[in-house]
Amino acid sequence: MSLSGKTAFISGGSRGIGLAIATRLAADGANVAIAAKTAEPHPKLPGTIYASVEEIEKAGGKGLPLVCDIRYEDQVEAAVNKTVETFGGIDICINNASAIQLTGTLQTEMKRFDLMHGINTRGTFLVSKSCIPHLKKSDNPHILNLSPPLDLNPKWFANHVAYTIAKYGMSLCVLGMSAEFKSQGIAVNALWPRTTIATAAVANLLGGDRMVQASRKPEIMGDAAHCILTKAAKEFTGNFCIDDTLLVENGFTDFDKYRVDPSVDLMPDFFVPEDSEAPVSLKAVG
Repeated sequence: MSLSGKTAFISGGSRGIGLAIATRLAADGANVAIAAKTAEPHPKLPGTIYASVEEIEKAGGKGLPLVCDIRYEDQVEAAVNKTVETFGGIDICINNASAIQLTGTLQTEMKRFDLMHGINTRGTFLVSKSCIPHLKKSDNPHILNLSPPLDLNPKWFANHVAYTIAKYGMSLCVLGMSAEFKSQGIAVNALWPRTTIATAAVANLLGGDRMVQASRKPEIMGDAAHCILTKAAKEFTGNFCIDDTLLVENGFTDFDKYRVDPSVDLMPDFFVPEDSEAPVSLKAVG
C-alpha cells in the first residue's frame, strides 16, 4: 500500500524522529502537516517547521507548516482545521511531540512535571481527540504514538518516575483508544526504538557525541512507521511495536545502514521489555 495522496498530521516533526517519519511518508507522495512550536531557529537545536516542509517537498510530498503548542486546545483545533482546509481531510495522526527530564522525585520541579504531562499525555490525548472526527472519514485511518510498551518493571520508574508516568500516558492512550475505536476501523498503535536514536535529545540530555555514535539513525523509525501506516487499519491495531522487530517481521534485512557508527555497540533504549529479544545483533560490526 502506498501513502500517495494521504494526509498525515504530525505533532512535533521539526527535527529527529518526527522529521524522519515525515520525509518517509512524503517519499510516497503524502501530504504532511507539521504542527510544532519551532518557527524560529533554536540556538542549540536544529530545524524549524519551515525547514521541515522544505525537506518534505524535496522528498516528494506536500508540506504544511503549523505553529502549534499542543498544550493549548485552541491552537490544536486551529491546526487541525487548517490541515483539513488545505488537504481535504486527515488520514493519519502521529503523536510524536514529547518532553523529557530524567530526574528523581525530589529533583523534579512541578513546572517540569506539568510540562511533561501537558505535552506527552494531555497533548497526545488532545491531538488524537481533535483528529478522530476527520479520521472517521478516511478509508484507512491510523493513529500512531511514539511511545513505549507498557512494561511495569520498577526499574523504568525508579530514577525518573515523572517522565515515565508521562510517557506511559501516551501508551495508555493506545491501549484505551485502540479498543474504543476498533469497531469504527481506526487503528491506534505505538512505535518505540530498541536502541537510542541519534536525535538532539540524545546528544543534549543522554551523553553527547559518544551516545550518538552508539545510536541508530532516525530513518529506522521512519521506515517502521511507514510499515505500520500502510497496514490495513481494521486488522492491525492495539500493538506496541519495537522498530527492528517489526521491520524483520516485514522482510527488512539490512540494519547496518541505520547505524551511526558501525564500529560501536548499539545502546539499548529505555522501556524495552527484558523478554524482547533483538532480532539482529546490537554488537559492533566488523
